[in-house]
Amino acid sequence: EVQVVESGGGLVQTGGSLRLSCAVSGFPSKRYAIGWFRRAPGKERKGISCISPSIEDIHYADSVKGRFTISSDNAKNTVYLQMNSLKPEDTAVYYCALTTGVYYCSGYVEYEYGYWGQGTQVTVSS
Repeated sequence: EVQVVESGGGLVQTGGSLRLSCAVSGFPSKRYAIGWFRRAPGKERKGISCISPSIEDIHYADSVKGRFTISSDNAKNTVYLQMNSLKPEDTAVYYCALTTGVYYCSGYVEYEYGYWGQGTQVTVSS
């Protein structure tokens, strides 16, 4: 059974940092990509970063570029999202999503990600 498990959300003040983790398991392929998405209150879910760990193909949305860093620990099949210089507008439920059998991170088309985590709340207070 494929599992996608997120952790690391919480409450932080403006300018603070958080690190989210996304652990994946239950599939045989070493070729996969992880996307991070977020849904802010009253808004649609949007992709913010993705990584293909096998070749470290990495992308960021403009809204987080320069503040967030995505990385992977291939031995642990875990992807991290380090979030620095957080702003109140970063408040959202953050989701990681998995697509398997790919070399590259193809972006943020939700239907291409077959497996999703449960979401973790990030709240940035002003």
